[in-house]
Amino acid sequence: MKKLILVVALSSLVFGDVSGKKVFETYCWGCHHQTAVAFGPPFEFIASKRKDSEIRAMITDPKTISKVFGYKRNAMPAFKLKEDELQAITKYILSYKPKDTNQTKGK
Repeated sequence: MKKLILVVALSSLVFGDVSGKKVFETYCWGCHHQTAVAFGPPFEFIASKRKDSEIRAMITDPKTISKVFGYKRNAMPAFKLKEDELQAITKYILSYKPKDTNQTKGK
């Protein structure tokens, strides 16, 4: 069992297994919360309004995408994440998309 744990741990180092939660804890937690309003909007709100490409753009170039969205100002800094980190945080944010309760009604 110890060998299996070691192999899994080493493979995540070799293959760059990045978790969205870890990226969140490293870069996002100071301004965002998963489900509650903090300085920035919660991931639940972001996931309900934005596609993955829009989330990625806001992370990497918030000044430009804020203008595209029609925001008057932007407080978010640009982040230079590795591709696997960007994929992981985008997937993590989208995991907070609220479930559509209207689809299950009447069935």
